[in-house]
Amino acid sequence: MIDRAHDLPIAKQAEALNISRGSVYYLPRPVSETDLAIMRRIDRLHLECPFAGSRMLRGLLAAEGCKIGRRHVKTLMRRMGIEALYRRPRITQPEPGHKIYPYLLRGLEITRPNQVWAMDITYIAMARGFVYLAVVLDWFSRRVLSWRLSITMEAAFCVDTLDDALARYGKPDIFNTDQGSQFTGAAFTGALIKNGIAISMDGKGAWRDNVFVERLWRSVKYEEVYLRAYDSVSDARASIGRYLDFYNGRRPHSSLDGMTPDQAYFGPLPLRLAA
Repeated sequence: MIDRAHDLPIAKQAEALNISRGSVYYLPRPVSETDLAIMRRIDRLHLECPFAGSRMLRGLLAAEGCKIGRRHVKTLMRRMGIEALYRRPRITQPEPGHKIYPYLLRGLEITRPNQVWAMDITYIAMARGFVYLAVVLDWFSRRVLSWRLSITMEAAFCVDTLDDALARYGKPDIFNTDQGSQFTGAAFTGALIKNGIAISMDGKGAWRDNVFVERLWRSVKYEEVYLRAYDSVSDARASIGRYLDFYNGRRPHSSLDGMTPDQAYFGPLPLRLAA
């Protein structure tokens, strides 16, 4: 799709094709088939046991007959962008120049669409290799407002996803993310500040602070990703796109009184959600 010999700059071609610039410029380092298989298993174990750190994951893998060192597990977790999810003191320092914002949603009554949006990134396995999926989610309706795939966890593809949601649906009162460097950097927070959006960030490793996105990941993984073996990034993009259309438009949610996210987002609902 990208013509590197074309007069139009690569960045403009990527923008026109609605793909991340990083996925064009970046040349991925090869990952062995053995590591890819282990990463797929770690991904499943992380969903089943989100509190498991590298030590516990190494033990769980060993119980399945996979002999691997803890350092290797930590390396793969870092590559996948995952960590053990539990409340712990905030003792880590943000990256230089990156501000950490307080969590604004505790006890907040969520009463309408576009009151609170959230965003996160997750690892997506393919038949060979992997990509990352970023989504912007409306907390009230659970509707996926925007999403992107990228072969890197760079900030640019997160900003692209945010910009798309803002262009399509206006802006929320509050935007919530985790403390990942993609979200704490000036490019991302600057876009929120420019639009007058209050910034909220999860406590370090506290999965419940962004619980609706974590629930979305479970649905995406168990109902789509684990049932497929994507041959390419374009194959993954097309298949995940079909699933998210189904998720928004046809999949009923018990927490929405059996409504779909589309119905909850575009039509009035007598719901009250507490964060």
